[in-house]
Amino acid sequence: MARTILIAAGGTGGHLFPGIAVAEELRRRDPRIRVVLVGTPRGMESRIVPQAGYELVLLPVLPLNGVGVLRLLQGLLALPWGLLRAAVLVLQTRPAAVLGIGGYAGGPVVLVAALLGVRTLILEPNAKPGFTNRVLRPFVKACACSYEEARRQFGAKGVLTGNPVRGGFARLDRKPHAPPYSLLVFGGSQGSRSLNRAMIEALPHLPTPDQLGIVHQTGEAMRQQVAEAYAAANRPAEVLAFLEDMERRFADADLVVSRSGATTCAELTVAAKAAVLVPFARASDDHQRSNARALEAAGAARMVEEKDLSGERLAAVITETLATPGRLALMEDAAKRLGRPDAAVRVADLVEGKTP
Repeated sequence: MARTILIAAGGTGGHLFPGIAVAEELRRRDPRIRVVLVGTPRGMESRIVPQAGYELVLLPVLPLNGVGVLRLLQGLLALPWGLLRAAVLVLQTRPAAVLGIGGYAGGPVVLVAALLGVRTLILEPNAKPGFTNRVLRPFVKACACSYEEARRQFGAKGVLTGNPVRGGFARLDRKPHAPPYSLLVFGGSQGSRSLNRAMIEALPHLPTPDQLGIVHQTGEAMRQQVAEAYAAANRPAEVLAFLEDMERRFADADLVVSRSGATTCAELTVAAKAAVLVPFARASDDHQRSNARALEAAGAARMVEEKDLSGERLAAVITETLATPGRLALMEDAAKRLGRPDAAVRVADLVEGKTP
């Protein structure tokens, strides 16, 4: 009988894409393996997981951390039903192992599986461990960590693996840097309003179009507004709601301006890309700032905190980074040292009970 592995990886792309990367590695090793991804109806998994060719089970789980009083009460009321549904899932599928990728979607299924004696593991994609993984730490066999800062907090259970990303990022060629430079700006799959506004304000202060080309992913809600602002500034740019070909966009970019979610940071380091990071100030547990600090401390990125974000400030950091001889290459070297292109292999080893 083929083994079953449950991967609880719902909610955001930062949780979902690493889970799919591990699923792909497990299936590469054994095409007969049954990988079931577990998420919630609130996340993007309902669209992404079927496209990737995996089974998906949705549990009625709501967030408990970083929410208001009303949503906290709703989450607590939904928790018993979510735990019961998770128990039924584990008993029905009898998995060989359960992997949680952090986030509220993974809590019930990992906890129930551990209490039922199933081998359980968690992946912490951020430099600062999140609420769910901190709660699950006593119950799991091992904690796969993307950053040394996180590994230390998990003690003997912590294993430094890196954060799994899609394979194409690790195969990108190094780009020679010369004007006109290419700037890639994005704020996640939904875009970032504050980053979009700052870029619009930055346009008069940036190098001229013959020195700097711009690709800007805005999210659907602001695409028209941002495109009109570029046109009004007489600034040629490629303004898109969503980037379907992110690997190619990374390959073309000399510098990336983005948020600092776990998946974005993993992709930047694996692809060895220099970046200006603007952490989302309201991210749970302030994890985006911790991620950006880790990259900045290593010399792989520059951080502009949201409280300091303005068009003039953003333009100054971009311009200085591009204008300083050798700066991009040094940042890329630092990013490459942080990158772990074999992260999916190492996490899959842990799932299978091997020492990575």
